[in-house]
Amino acid sequence: MSESRPIDVGFRKPPETPRPGPTVRTEILGVTPDGDARPRSDEVATEEPLEIRVRHRGAEHQVAVTMRTPGNDFELTAGFLLSEGMIRAREHIAKVSYCASGPPEQLYNQVTVELTNGAPFDPEQMQRNFYTTSSCGVCGKASLEAVRVQAPPIADGPEVAHEIFNTLPKKLRARQRIFERTGGLHAAGLFDTKGDLQLIREDVGRHNAVDKLLGKLLMDGKVPARNNILQVSGRTSFEIIQKAAVGGIPIVSAVSAPSSLAVSLAEELGMTLVGFVRGDSYNVYAEPRRIRFARNNAPGVSRSASDHDGAT
Repeated sequence: MSESRPIDVGFRKPPETPRPGPTVRTEILGVTPDGDARPRSDEVATEEPLEIRVRHRGAEHQVAVTMRTPGNDFELTAGFLLSEGMIRAREHIAKVSYCASGPPEQLYNQVTVELTNGAPFDPEQMQRNFYTTSSCGVCGKASLEAVRVQAPPIADGPEVAHEIFNTLPKKLRARQRIFERTGGLHAAGLFDTKGDLQLIREDVGRHNAVDKLLGKLLMDGKVPARNNILQVSGRTSFEIIQKAAVGGIPIVSAVSAPSSLAVSLAEELGMTLVGFVRGDSYNVYAEPRRIRFARNNAPGVSRSASDHDGAT
């Protein structure tokens, strides 16, 4: 992407308003295997609502409310607008800021994106005003067609050695700082074709983690990310594939199973989809052409139902 003007980020925040952190401490009762129960303090992942608003040509619109882990909120908002087709390029964003006009306790739970006049945002074509839970980003959409963001088929390449995929989950897990403290967050990691981690984002919602990652890429002018692998810590849903496709990411890998719609969309867009990456094996669900195997005895895809005993 060509060099472009910087995005205006932020506002003068009142110093007395504390910014929420990604974790909070809570009192729990710890129970041992022998039934001994003792009170102690524990750290849990923060989950709070984020209202996303868009200001376009003098009018302001509420776009969505999502439950998320505070942190990287501007990236989350930019990535969400990109993956939902409301913007298509970094140049469509003029400014991103927290909403300073609301109640102080909600200061960091409202983000407004001011779009340029050239942005494709059209409020008349907004088919939904939905509430997104932290576990499912597709809930509440009217139909399958309403969630399908128009994205061109993924171009050929790159090629990745087969052994790279088995290394990705461990590398991602090693960099999950908040998960290490709470055990309660999903992660999305961007890797290069050599298996080196380039970027990681965490959130209580798997779709939010991907949006944060996409937003960072967008704001850095690195969309489309044509020579990268997206590794996710859970299962692969239709929406994860959709978001990766909008970001131009050609390969998606996950530790758990994809859904049937995820497989269908990956095949339709020509995206390589890998799942059940555990231990020293994995399954390829779509487009194995980008994987360089040691032996290619069967060019087809293994989808043994007996192997699929529960997604996370």
